[in-house]
Amino acid sequence: MAILDAPPPKSSPGPGAKAVRTIGELLITAGLIVLLFVVYELYVTDLFSAQKQASATAGLDDQWSQSRELHPELIDGKAFAKLYIPSFGADYHFTIQEGTDQAALEIGPGHYKGTALPGEPGNFAVAGHRVGKGAPFNDLDLLSSCDAIVVETQTDFFVYRVLPHSDEIANWATGKGKQPQCAKVSTLRTSAPDGGPYGQTFGREVVSPNEVDEVAPVPHHLTDVLPAAQQVALLTLTTCHPQFSDRQRLIVHAVLTNQFPKTPGATYAQLLQAIGEA
Repeated sequence: MAILDAPPPKSSPGPGAKAVRTIGELLITAGLIVLLFVVYELYVTDLFSAQKQASATAGLDDQWSQSRELHPELIDGKAFAKLYIPSFGADYHFTIQEGTDQAALEIGPGHYKGTALPGEPGNFAVAGHRVGKGAPFNDLDLLSSCDAIVVETQTDFFVYRVLPHSDEIANWATGKGKQPQCAKVSTLRTSAPDGGPYGQTFGREVVSPNEVDEVAPVPHHLTDVLPAAQQVALLTLTTCHPQFSDRQRLIVHAVLTNQFPKTPGATYAQLLQAIGEA
């Protein structure tokens, strides 16, 4: 009987192969950690924020039904108004909290403390997340000039409309500005060579994160260039840009076009019919 030769002993991997395998395992582990983090940021934080938003909405509704204070005190992290964007669908609505710290923005959009209040002259400025934590401003870049943005307080509905974009300014009066929904929207420019105090204000802007003058009473001016009585009532929404990055800031400026005092039984649906957005 022939005796088969024994197989040669397996050689152990050298140091180089071990290093490559170790690095590969570390990369796979790191990839899994990153994937879990992305899932957490995109989906888990949305669930947490949805619960906080629902609680904030219920609390605000209860406050409005019981309180007789027409101008309640603003409390950090507490809701005081509601935000609607009709072009984003009938189910788009968020409470607005006082403050823009992490705790407030985990609930929903937050009001820059010290900026104007809804309907007031100046700049009512609101920040919101674009990815995760409810992502209330995820689609902010889809807003067009003259799109309506509605803010509800205990006493009123305030309707703002997005200002002309930079490429619409020159032909606004003879172009889109003639459309019915743009009837109360102007470029805010004067005859001055630089366009006046609002000569740098557009419906959509992308700026660096360290530019804070976008939420000034008159955007792009940190000094008082106009007395309060002459300031336009603006709404400014800010969020990160581009998506999944905080490298820049996306800014949307809108101007107050209508104010509707809330009568008993008044609803948001009735408001949409009144402003032609139903």
